[in-house]
Parts: sequence; C-alpha cells; structure tokens
Amino acid sequence: MRLQFILSEIGIGLRRNLSMTISVILVTFVSLTFVGAASLLQMQVSKLKDDWYGKVEVTVLLCPTGSSKVQCASGEATPEQVSDLEALIASPELAPEIQEVWFETKEQAFESFQEYFSGQDWAEAIRVEDMQASFRIKLVNPENYQVVSDVLTGRPGVESVEDQRKIFDSLFLVLNRASVLAVGLAAVMLLAAVLLITTTIRLSALSRRRETGIMRLVGASNLFIQLPFMLEGALAAALGAVLAVGGLWLGVKYLVTDWLAGEVSWVPLVGVGEVWTIAPLLLAVAIVLAAISSLVTLNRYTKV
Repeated sequence: MRLQFILSEIGIGLRRNLSMTISVILVTFVSLTFVGAASLLQMQVSKLKDDWYGKVEVTVLLCPTGSSKVQCASGEATPEQVSDLEALIASPELAPEIQEVWFETKEQAFESFQEYFSGQDWAEAIRVEDMQASFRIKLVNPENYQVVSDVLTGRPGVESVEDQRKIFDSLFLVLNRASVLAVGLAAVMLLAAVLLITTTIRLSALSRRRETGIMRLVGASNLFIQLPFMLEGALAAALGAVLAVGGLWLGVKYLVTDWLAGEVSWVPLVGVGEVWTIAPLLLAVAIVLAAISSLVTLNRYTKV
C-alpha cells in the first residue's frame, strides 16, 4: 500500500510539473553528455600516449657538411666519431635506458626520404649528400629521453638529439585543452541541472502543501513525506543520464567505430566498451545531483 501511494504521488508530481521535468531531463542529458565526452577524450589521449610514446624514437643526428654547430666545426662526422658514439651508447651509463638502437646511413636516409615523398616535385632536387646519418634509439621508457639527451648532446660528431615525442605534444595539448573546455561547459550545465531540479521539487512541494500537511497530522515520518519528491528528481536525472549514455554510444558507434576507425586504422580509438565503462559514473553523477537538490529543497518546502 505504501509503495503504491508513493508511486501515485510520483506520478502526480511529474504530471503537474511536466514541462519542468522535461527541462530537467534535457539539461541533465546535455551536461552529462559533456561529462562523458570529456571522459572519453581523456581515455583517447591515454590510448594515444600508450601507443605512440611506445613507438617514438630518439634520433641522434650526426654532423653534416657545413653545419654551424660548434661540435661540427671539423665537418661531417668521421668514422672514428661514429665508433666513439657507438661505444658511448653501449656503455653502462646509457645501455639500461635503451631497448634497441640502429645506425642509419645517408644512403638509407635518402631511400626512406624518397619512399615517403615520392612524386613530389621539390623532392627531386634532394640528393644523397643532403641527407644526415643518424642513430635511431628506442628507449625502454620514453619518459627518460632527457637522460640520453644529456649524455649525447654536444658530443663531437653529434649535431642534435631529437625526441619524436615533440611531434605529438602539440596534439596532446589541444586534446587536453578540449577536455578541460568540455569539463567547464559540463560544470555550468550541471549547475543549471541542480537549479532546475531544485525548482521542480520546490514547485511540486508547494503544489501539494495541503496533502503533506495532512500526512504530517496523521503521523507520517519525514522520510515518507519527502520520498516521492526525492524520487521525482532522481527519476528525471536518471532519465537524463540514460539519454546521455545513449547519445554517447550512438556517437562512438557511428562516428568513431564505423567511420573514423576505417579512415585512420593506424590510430587506436575509443570504442563502445569505453562508453559502458563510464555509464555507471554518469548515472552516479545524476543521482548525486538529485540528492543534493533534494537536501537543499525538501527540509524547507515540506514543512507545514
């Protein structure tokens, strides 16, 4: 009987404030979509870092002819200098940091260059003599690039030490800032959702002051009186969370998995599995929103 009464009260409240309830659902949907998008974006950044940082190399460019660097004053790197560098790379100081190392001659660098830029008119003017020999080093931990750089930079025969991670740093910076922007927009929308839920509960409580007064007189507990209002807000917020999960699932399924993954198959992308991973989080956020709104409102507006 009590459950039936509570359900009937929830139905009455939702019908009386239908427009406000729909507004709560929509605002919660939009705000949690931003929260979910920010979470998925961070997951994507983590995937890219794990994949790309594991593949990047440290490139030790050897001195070419005509370099302006002090350590290249004697001209192109000599075989003796190359041998000294090989010994230094194999030394106990650097060996523990290095997973793999190979030497690329000017001829090999030219072949790679022609492979990547074949068909380009400007590439036809490049000759073998214009290329640089180099050591390609794959690190055990790419984060320890500075250790290798400090040891090799400035050595005779070394023009520069390049970390390929710099290529991706700008991309990750843009993605992280986009994630921060999404979180900021989500925070504004979540605040709007809290205010809307509070207003909806308040209007519902005011429209039923007579009923709540009678319930108070016959000895109903605070929880029994307030529970229908709390469930109204929780139901509206939960529906918004379900819509947000559905929207994110559709977006990832059709835009990422079905379309983007086919265009850029070499990039690890988030999938629908990640959407289901964050779904409980979004539902929990919705319930917390409803709980906060209820606590702020009910103690004041259900008093007789």
